[in-house]
Amino acid sequence: MAQLFEVHPDNPHIRLLKQAVALLKKGDILAVPTDSSYALVCHLDDKAAADKLRRIRGVDDKHHLTLLCRDLSELANYAKVDNQQFRLIKSATPGPYTFILEASKEVPRRLSHPARKTIGLRLPDHKVLQALLALHSGPLLATTLIAVGETEPLNDAQEIRERYEHQVAAVIDAGACALQATTVVDLTGGEPVLIRQGRGALAALGLN
Repeated sequence: MAQLFEVHPDNPHIRLLKQAVALLKKGDILAVPTDSSYALVCHLDDKAAADKLRRIRGVDDKHHLTLLCRDLSELANYAKVDNQQFRLIKSATPGPYTFILEASKEVPRRLSHPARKTIGLRLPDHKVLQALLALHSGPLLATTLIAVGETEPLNDAQEIRERYEHQVAAVIDAGACALQATTVVDLTGGEPVLIRQGRGALAALGLN
């Protein structure tokens, strides 16, 4: 059965998060809380793990996976960001936003959108996830934890553990998430384009 790491949402036990990082480095899949909903995550550079993540989620290679980053400098390493894009992202992060950007050469080609060569990036505002990213020392590949055939994300760590006991190595339980999708903005054109309005307020992006 998948391990369950129960941590405080504001002051997580670092020893448990180090155990979670060790699983990620082995190529395992984890279910983790974010500032929007629970997500499935894996190591960025592990092709087998990325393929498994897609199978669990039930999506193909045309589905945008997201990179969870620690800070703006890390985000800028994995996406081509001009000054205008940088200022907009900085004004709204960390927070529940996903930005579609042109992937840099640091992103494996198999992970970017096959036609557009774009990638979704996030700077989450969640203390447990930020601590995990810091210990991992790099971004994590992620997708929202929505069961195949369902439309709403799962939000209970115990239920996630029971339903995915043979598919994920561990679940990090920091309590319920907000259970509202991120706001998705495409920044690959001249002007930001709203793809999905979610938890992130549009005013922080200067959008109506």
